[in-house]
Amino acid sequence: MEKPVRLDKFLADAGAGTRSEVKKYIQKGQVQVNGKSVKKPELKVTKEDQVVMNGQEIHAAPEYVYYLFNKPAGCVSATEDSRDKTVLDYIEEKDRRKGLFPVGRLDKDTEGFLLITDDGPLAHELLSPKKHVDKTYYAKVSGKVTEEDARALAEGVDIGEKDLTRPARLEILSTWESDTGSEENGKRWESEIRLTIHEGKFHQVKRMMEALGKKVTYLKRLSMGPLALPADLPTGKYRLLTEKELELLKSAGNR
Repeated sequence: MEKPVRLDKFLADAGAGTRSEVKKYIQKGQVQVNGKSVKKPELKVTKEDQVVMNGQEIHAAPEYVYYLFNKPAGCVSATEDSRDKTVLDYIEEKDRRKGLFPVGRLDKDTEGFLLITDDGPLAHELLSPKKHVDKTYYAKVSGKVTEEDARALAEGVDIGEKDLTRPARLEILSTWESDTGSEENGKRWESEIRLTIHEGKFHQVKRMMEALGKKVTYLKRLSMGPLALPADLPTGKYRLLTEKELELLKSAGNR
């Protein structure tokens, strides 16, 4: 059975206002529970109770929330940081709740898909190496990426850890020679790739390309599991997952 909570907490968690704001509404008699006006913020309620504030029915906050965030470069994948802006700093006050955290890490200078939630069990499932949840990245690379590189990544490469990386899938989007603007240096090769991995090691994509003698100059995560970054979600913005997206994501974590 669901544990009852204080009325002021119920309202604040549901986004009806801050704890102090909803207390004032309650004390002024502007809140009704099951059709009766109440003035005690400490009154215990559950989601089975009908709570109305200023004529509007207030529904219980969901157990967990799930935000799809298009991370910009320059912020860190952390809940707090003394020097840099964190991904949580982009979540508006009205959408914040205790326990929010980013699922996995994107490097400070990496952009793209990041899930932010307070659902620890699901995050654990999505990040577990045993689940093999795909993470796909778009990258610009200094150097000519070849089919030989694709075969090496498919077998696993040495990035300085105990084991080789798990098999990854590389798609070469384009390669070209660019002018360095210097007669001494001449021209250099550049590449665009799409890389799908199943792990989340520190600086993994960059280290994998470095193992092949290449350097990542731009990195953006495009997708995680069955979910892709929406084309209409601007950098630095977020939105709630739809019920269908959440269902797909949970299926990926429960494989």
